[in-house]
Amino acid sequence: MLMYGLSTCALCQRARKTLEAAGKEVTFRDVRAEPLGAAELSELVVEFGDRLVDRTTPDYRALSDWLKNSDVDAQIEQKPKVMARPVIRDGDTFYLGWDDAVHAALI
Repeated sequence: MLMYGLSTCALCQRARKTLEAAGKEVTFRDVRAEPLGAAELSELVVEFGDRLVDRTTPDYRALSDWLKNSDVDAQIEQKPKVMARPVIRDGDTFYLGWDDAVHAALI
């Protein structure tokens, strides 16, 4: 299982800890330290579209108007912290966030 997120994100830490406690092997990738490649980002944009950007964060609000009106991939390439997280890949299935439905599907 591959998890994309930020090492400082409390939700990512909670999800990872819960999954590992349930015996799941989780490979964590900090998207700020190791940005997504074009193919990886494109795959996530196809899967989640605009939902891949968290528009409620101060980091998103700090983007220029031009960038806010750009494509999702341009926003994430410029400022990886605006990516909604965690993004979890379990085989060929992707999950966005860590809510009850994602938790139930993975545990």
